[in-house]
Amino acid sequence: MRPLEGLKILDLTRLLPGPYCSLVLADLGADVLKVEAPNGGDYARWMPPLVDGTSALFHALNRGKRSIGLDLKQEAGRRIFERLVEDGWNVVLESFRPGVLARLGLSHDRLTEIDPRTVLVSISGYGQSGPLRERAGHDIDYIALAGVLGFNGPEEGPPVIPGVQIADVAGGSLGAAIGLLAAVHERERTGHGRHVDISMTEGALGLLSMHLAALQAGGPPLRRGAAPLSGAYPCYNVYPTKEGAYMALGALEPHFWQRFCAAVGREDLADRGLDTGEAGAEVRRAVAEIFRSKTQAEWVAFFEAVDCCCEPVLEVDAVFEHPLHRARGVFFDGPAGLKHVRTPVRFTGGDPAPRAEAAPELGAHTDEILEALGIDVAERDRLRAAGVVA
Repeated sequence: MRPLEGLKILDLTRLLPGPYCSLVLADLGADVLKVEAPNGGDYARWMPPLVDGTSALFHALNRGKRSIGLDLKQEAGRRIFERLVEDGWNVVLESFRPGVLARLGLSHDRLTEIDPRTVLVSISGYGQSGPLRERAGHDIDYIALAGVLGFNGPEEGPPVIPGVQIADVAGGSLGAAIGLLAAVHERERTGHGRHVDISMTEGALGLLSMHLAALQAGGPPLRRGAAPLSGAYPCYNVYPTKEGAYMALGALEPHFWQRFCAAVGREDLADRGLDTGEAGAEVRRAVAEIFRSKTQAEWVAFFEAVDCCCEPVLEVDAVFEHPLHRARGVFFDGPAGLKHVRTPVRFTGGDPAPRAEAAPELGAHTDEILEALGIDVAERDRLRAAGVVA
């Protein structure tokens, strides 16, 4: 039995932040019903590249879920949504701009009139309140206002856009999952659901908590490429190898750095791993020269017997075959002929198998969901003809 079996979630979200959140919850046992507009549904459905006519991105984020096509702009569509809440689908995940759900007549106040235990989780760029609540944005904008983008990149160069969506996932998806589960847990004690406000900007800003604390306590200015863990220390840096690949050295603690220095025959550097400024630059140049003497594969073999926090920088397409990921079963053959990534939540005593059902076609489960609400075939046909459902 999966940990979240019995939890029923109405997922109104699209693209990445909400769907990844509900994917994690689905893998843990929640019954996730995507509520999609009948005239196209989740935008991610048609983002290239396509597999069997549907986006590979959509396949990756929406396996193991169900779908109903439902027009919430129509009164009949809203009534069906309210009946779903009444029928036990009393956790709602949404990512509209703040105020949209309320304008549709489906605010948290309205939903708790139907079922006081209803939990509403709202993911937005800048939060449900504040001067930017209705402003459009994407991950790059959220990390920009969080200070994260300005902190990434070389010391003398411009900010560098991260290769993954930090605010969307770390700030949105995971924050929403935590908030959702906390509200569900609390309602078991209080009998009342909460409206959970998830700002992706604030979620990204939270990643700077220790950096901002150090700054306020008199630490050095937070300059990109020049902070202890972003390039200032020789012992914690990225170095090119002989063929132009890279190694990541994370020998932050003195004993790891000393082991590294001993292994490469540079004991003279053993007390200089934390040097900064020109002294640090001198040590970094010396270490760079060391790493340029071998290929990445040769360094991997060299460090197998040296416990000093040094690993190869894998290009993305190399992760599938890395021994760690293979041994841990990180990837599994799933829908659409793709290798899917397991949800990164493991349990002792056996992990629940990842949901392997294919991502649903738009409205694939509309009939079974409406039938469960007692809506007969004739009424379903009428609703389809009116564009209320698909």
